[in-house]
Amino acid sequence: MSTPFERYQCQIALPGFGVASQELLENARILIVGMGGLGCPSAQYLASSGVGTIGIADDDTVSLSNLHRQILYTPDDVGAYKVDIATKRLQQQNPSVAIIPYRLRITSSNVMEMISEFDLIIEGTDNFETKCLLNDACVLAGKPLVYGAIYQHEGQVSIWNVLQKDGSYSPNYRDVFPNAEESQVPNCREGGVIPTLAGMVGCMQANEAIKYITRSEDLLAGKLWMMNVMSGKTQIIKLRKTTAQITGLTETIPTISPEQFLQDNENFEMIDVRTEKEHLSFNIGGKNIPLDILQDHFSMISSTSEPILVYCQSGKRSTEAARKIKKAFPEKEVFSLKGGMNGISEEHASQ
Repeated sequence: MSTPFERYQCQIALPGFGVASQELLENARILIVGMGGLGCPSAQYLASSGVGTIGIADDDTVSLSNLHRQILYTPDDVGAYKVDIATKRLQQQNPSVAIIPYRLRITSSNVMEMISEFDLIIEGTDNFETKCLLNDACVLAGKPLVYGAIYQHEGQVSIWNVLQKDGSYSPNYRDVFPNAEESQVPNCREGGVIPTLAGMVGCMQANEAIKYITRSEDLLAGKLWMMNVMSGKTQIIKLRKTTAQITGLTETIPTISPEQFLQDNENFEMIDVRTEKEHLSFNIGGKNIPLDILQDHFSMISSTSEPILVYCQSGKRSTEAARKIKKAFPEKEVFSLKGGMNGISEEHASQ
């Protein structure tokens, strides 16, 4: 006759783990934001280890280019929402775990409510805006956040904002990367990433979450774990707190999907913030003002009365540009094209 914890016997047998740690996992509530290359392995190992409740948040659909590293999905899933497919697969893997899907984008207007129901947050996002938003929200709410990042052959993991014995909190994302929103690191599609790296970093994030929930004292709090999969080298850097204070959330830049744009593209002042070469190769109209000279054209932008739609190739540069415009002109409606030109074909653009 099987016992309720029989499937977890190999981890229960670990020195210092036992049934008590398994019960902590069973009662834990963890939210994973981003069900891509990091979120997939994190979710799989948290589900297999018996974490009682796992929330998964993502508003994206599966694309063919995701499949080399996002291991919960198959070619048959292309076009389907990631959280719908992931929920089904994770529930099949461990029916005793509760999977809660959130088919939405995490924004400044919903993030505090979203994280309030969970003990720990894991971020598997690919953009600095959401990384900063989750960090700031977790600092304000006093919750730990497991960080992960991958680029080409290199990955990083840490756990931010952990309550220490003296009542202080460990370093957070802004202590280490104070100007992250202004960074221009390409995403996986543009810069490339080896798929095995996503699995390793995602598993390390799940491992850090398990350590936190089971009250391990040897966390990556105040430390940054780094790995290069080409050389096989790993290193851990000690981190320090700074005097930076987080008192509120930066307003999230709203996005327009390619579908929305194609249905209604006449009521915007459009700005392409790519290079002139990119713009001439293929564009969807509007003025071409590269991101690095955007501020030189603020006088023109100030005279615009229509809502502004900023676009680039992937959505990264346009989000930064939209944030700069919004900061300079708070009264203006400013949007970024979700997914950028990658989501619009030449055939669609000519319709």
